[in-house]
Amino acid sequence: MIRILYLFLVATLFSVPVSAQFGKLGKLADKAEGVLRGDSPLSNEEVGKALKEALDQGVGQAVTSLSAQNGYYESPYKIFLPEEAQAIVSKVSALPGFDNIEQDLTERINRAAELAAKKATPIFVDAIKGLTFKDAMNLLMGEKDAATRYLEGNTSTALTGEFQPVIRAALDEVNANEIWNRVVTAYNKIPFVKKTEPELDVYVTGRALDGMFGLIEVKETELREKPALRNTELLRKVFARQDAK
Repeated sequence: MIRILYLFLVATLFSVPVSAQFGKLGKLADKAEGVLRGDSPLSNEEVGKALKEALDQGVGQAVTSLSAQNGYYESPYKIFLPEEAQAIVSKVSALPGFDNIEQDLTERINRAAELAAKKATPIFVDAIKGLTFKDAMNLLMGEKDAATRYLEGNTSTALTGEFQPVIRAALDEVNANEIWNRVVTAYNKIPFVKKTEPELDVYVTGRALDGMFGLIEVKETELREKPALRNTELLRKVFARQDAK
C-alpha cells in the first residue's frame, strides 16, 4: 500500500509544473497519510450502522453461547452457590439423602440461568437501536470495553426485571427451589445454627448478568483487537479509525 502511494506521488509530481509541485506534494502527502490511518470520510449512518453490527454480533454470540445447555455450567461464567449457601450445604451434606447436594444444586442454578438468558436478546436489541451517532463515535473511539459498559448501563435494570422472574420460575422448573427449601429446612433443624433462608433467585440473577456482560466484553475486545473477525466491509472500514487512533 505504501509503495503504491509513493509511486502515485512521484508520477503526479512529474506531471505538473515545478512551481505547483510543492503545493501538490503537501496535499497528496496529507491524503496518503489519511488513507494509511483509515481516515476516509465516513457518514454518520455508516458509523452508527457499523457499531450496531458490531454490538449485534457480540451480543448474539454471547446470548447464543450462554443460553445453550451447559452454556453457563461448562463455561468460565459458571455460577457457584453463594458463600452462605456453601456453609449450609457443607453441614447438610452429612445428613442422609444430601450427600451430592452441592453439585446437584450448582447444576440446577446454572440451568436456570441458561433458561433466563434466552430473554436477553430483545432488551439488547432495543438498547442497540437507541444508539445515536454521538454514542457510536464515543464507543468507537473509547476504551476497549466501552460498548459493553454502555450496554450494561442501559440494559441492567431491564435485564434484571426480565431475568429474575424467569430464574425464579426456572429454579422451580429444575426443582432447585424445592431442593433448596429441603436443604434449608434440614439445616435449620441442626441445633445451635443460625436460622437462614437466602433467596436464590436474586443471587443467581446477579451472577447470570455478570457472566453475560463478561462474555460480551470478551467479544468486544476480540473485535477491536482482531481485524480478521470484522466480517463485513463496513466493519473493516469503520474500525480502521479505531486502529489508527
